[in-house]
Amino acid sequence: MTLPNNAREFRLASRPEGFPTPENFDLVEVPVPTAGDGQLLVRNVVMSVDPYMRGRMNEGKSYVPPFEVGKALEGGAVGEVVASNAAGFEVGDTVLHNLGWRDYAVLDAARAVKVDPAVAPLGAYLGVLGMPGMTAYVGLLEVASFKEGDVVFVSGAAGAVGQVVGQIARLRGAKRVIGSAGSDAKVKYLVDELGFDAAFNYKDGPVGEQLAQAAPDGIDVYFDNVGGEHLEAALDSLNDRGRVAVCGSISNYNTKTPTGVRNTGLLVTKQLTLRGFLVMEHGHLREQFVREVGGWVASGELRYQETVTEGLDRAPEAFIGMLRGENLGKALVSL
Repeated sequence: MTLPNNAREFRLASRPEGFPTPENFDLVEVPVPTAGDGQLLVRNVVMSVDPYMRGRMNEGKSYVPPFEVGKALEGGAVGEVVASNAAGFEVGDTVLHNLGWRDYAVLDAARAVKVDPAVAPLGAYLGVLGMPGMTAYVGLLEVASFKEGDVVFVSGAAGAVGQVVGQIARLRGAKRVIGSAGSDAKVKYLVDELGFDAAFNYKDGPVGEQLAQAAPDGIDVYFDNVGGEHLEAALDSLNDRGRVAVCGSISNYNTKTPTGVRNTGLLVTKQLTLRGFLVMEHGHLREQFVREVGGWVASGELRYQETVTEGLDRAPEAFIGMLRGENLGKALVSL
């Protein structure tokens, strides 16, 4: 194929104050890069927008370096190899990598993973079979030590991670699975499509009251994607020796006045376990995850939704919409 001379990439124009705005992003034209020894040139087909990217837009030390102002953004993407200087990769291969937010990416072959478009749609490798699905799997099963018969509560349950958490719990024998989401349509999706036993719209009233009604006998596991009021409500509802997997705190990502939790004394009196985690630290479970969740997806036992925005130029719109909860399931951008 004949490659164009120029392509586009999004750069961080400025650091957001509160919610990101389109002005924080800069779409620039750049020469199509050339692959060096041991490298691949990949034409991106689909890219991911994820909550963790908001943290990387801030300055300061974290588990990954912040995005640099004036430099290209990064994130999960799947694309087609259009030039290869690396053994084991051929032109036409489809690969998963971390240089999204651009039309073309040059990367070391060691940073690319082959995926098979015949096994699953490309977006699935960024969602249910990718980092979000793996996050759900390790968070529920290893971090929260889920066991058959547990009552499980998931916040942000209609998002990329939450939709998988609830279904894994159900398929692994949970006694009851409860989810919260931000719209009546999402609540309906959780119950009617994904098999949650109960779900509620957190905008309809105090989370604590709605959770207590949905889980009259308490909960054993809370998978936390939201933090704030949700975490406080979950601590109230957790049974003795309950476990919390802290995946994210999206309710506080875009505010300078974070919502606190006032009932941490319950950690002691109920002997609760509250544990944060990073999916990258649990690579030993990857093969098990692919085998088990991949099997459920192939059989149709585990279902998922994607919200796909068309066009690289609309990536900031997709990202901001995801942070506002406008997506159902995994938020993707088709290039």
